[in-house]
Amino acid sequence: MIQEKGKILDMKLQKVLSVLVILLLFGVESMHAVAQDGNAEAGAQKNAMCQGCHGIPGFRTAYPTVYTVPKLGGQNALYLANALRAYKSGGRTHPGMRAIASALSDQDIADLAAYYSENKKIIVSTEKGTE
Repeated sequence: MIQEKGKILDMKLQKVLSVLVILLLFGVESMHAVAQDGNAEAGAQKNAMCQGCHGIPGFRTAYPTVYTVPKLGGQNALYLANALRAYKSGGRTHPGMRAIASALSDQDIADLAAYYSENKKIIVSTEKGTE
């Protein structure tokens, strides 16, 4: 009976280790994608779709629900890049952002993230207006 419990424990440990190795491999690949260098000047040329909502002080949208559009200027580049990738993959579900992000290449995402992270004074949407 003790040997059977030991085998079951070994099998569970093997499964856990296998899952950890898989997660580690995906994490390394994901870190590689995040580490892509962005060009803020190129991002400035690619932000027309962003400005339609995020460039209007205090802008609130009603689709799919009423909310104040989030601030982009000065946000962390890694956060912005990961958010755009999540919209592109469907991990984040806002339909308008999904449509926009799905058309972006990895370089576009890196460039936009660099542009917004380096430009704190860009007109951004907040509940009180421009920051």
